[in-house]
Amino acid sequence: MRAPQNDPRPARALLAGLVAASLGLAGLVMAGSGTASAALPNVDVVANGDFSAGNHISPWTCGPTVAAVNNAATGWDLQGSPAGSDYANCSQTVTVQPNSTYTLSAVVQGSYVFAGVTGTGGTDPSTWSSNAGWNTLTSTFTTGAATRSVSVWFHGWYGQTPFLVDKVSLVGPGTGASPSPSGTVIVDPTPSGSVSSSPSRSASPSASTSPSTSASPSTSSSPTAPPPGPKHRLTGYWQNFYNGATPQRISDVPAAYDIIAVAFADATSTQGAISFTLDSGLSSKLGGYTDAQFKADIAAKHAAGKKVIVSVGGQNGTVSVANSTAAANFADSAYGLIQQYGFDGIDIDLENGVNATYMSQALHTLAARVGSGFVLTMAPETIGMQSTGGEYFKLALATKDILTIVNMQYYNSGAMLGCDGGVYSQGTENFLTGLACIQLQGGLRPDQVGLGVPASTSAAGGGYTSPSVVNAALDCLAAGTNCGSFKPGRTWPTIGGAMTWSTNWDALAGNPIATTVGAHLHAMP
Repeated sequence: MRAPQNDPRPARALLAGLVAASLGLAGLVMAGSGTASAALPNVDVVANGDFSAGNHISPWTCGPTVAAVNNAATGWDLQGSPAGSDYANCSQTVTVQPNSTYTLSAVVQGSYVFAGVTGTGGTDPSTWSSNAGWNTLTSTFTTGAATRSVSVWFHGWYGQTPFLVDKVSLVGPGTGASPSPSGTVIVDPTPSGSVSSSPSRSASPSASTSPSTSASPSTSSSPTAPPPGPKHRLTGYWQNFYNGATPQRISDVPAAYDIIAVAFADATSTQGAISFTLDSGLSSKLGGYTDAQFKADIAAKHAAGKKVIVSVGGQNGTVSVANSTAAANFADSAYGLIQQYGFDGIDIDLENGVNATYMSQALHTLAARVGSGFVLTMAPETIGMQSTGGEYFKLALATKDILTIVNMQYYNSGAMLGCDGGVYSQGTENFLTGLACIQLQGGLRPDQVGLGVPASTSAAGGGYTSPSVVNAALDCLAAGTNCGSFKPGRTWPTIGGAMTWSTNWDALAGNPIATTVGAHLHAMP
């Protein structure tokens, strides 16, 4: 978090004084033909980023719930009022140079306001803010070798209160043919990839007050690098109990599974604490399975490059982490299990409620103790990831810096709302792509979003999805191919992967998830 500033919205007139510095940085670069040409100065390529032009919105393209408002203290802003399936989106296509670095900046007021850029030819950046004060959101990206234009966008989120946006800029090399849309040559003064906190203002959508002296916290969405390992992961839950599915040792789990989640740890009488014991009924079905054999199997999976983690929760698992004491107990006990069995991390599958504040505290403590290689996965129910205002979504975003992947359960839910406002039935491709889109637009990195599906019709009460449909959804999200009637407006080539409940049910069905979905994931670019 950056220190509060006197005002989060620097006047562009102040930046004009940096013209000489910008021009002084211009050196010589080699053009594609091999001849030398002057380097282009950094400019703001966004037009009407402060919404002070005569019609205030043009050339931005905005939804019907966006309007220009004139505030006595701040001047013209754009106000978005999300309603129904509309989240008050605005966008503008701007000209950029290939192989060049640009920094996006936007000043926003309101919870869950997002800003980003698409069509960069590389990793498309996005940032968001989760408090009601004024915040400056920034992120930096590099354009691809053939990229000549990108789309700058911002929006709110479903069901949230109205928000304000001002001072949107995209700073980088200009076209060299004409002045920048804002008419100012500048050097971007903001460190890349930061979301700075700033003095809070009135939460009223049409605030006319001056800045107060209190600082509002903000949440950084600057992405950390994806953890090492396969680009697209297959996660499978391994059942530490027998319920009719094929009983397995860890060594029996097919090699296609990159992450094995041991289900489940147990709650103890100590608030927030967990324990784990190999189930005697499972051991009996296997003709004996000792702790020593279990640990040896985990070590063998490690040697094969796989990750084995312990899962907390499930349908019947109630672990409450709702205060600092419980958070400390959770971290202490989970670390003890990791040390005892050789687990790589933990999976959060709490289906009886979660407290984002204290569970995040516990997980960050645990991650710090485990160190590099820590794996954190989650398997929320669909309702938990419908909105960034939900506790599970808040938990995922709060732990984004240590989060490996969220494998939402795309089953046992009936029909749900997709990111486009459409209502889709479970078991269909549209259900997978439409709901994944909510998480992808809501602030998670693409590699942190996975598709959780039942391994067979026996594995869940509803929502079974055939492996071919899962593969089609992965193709649609990653490359825009094999889509159903819903096709997202962009692609996410680094989509995280897929998950199944469970490796045991998959084995009983002949391993269709391991052989079909696993093979497809590992063949994806």
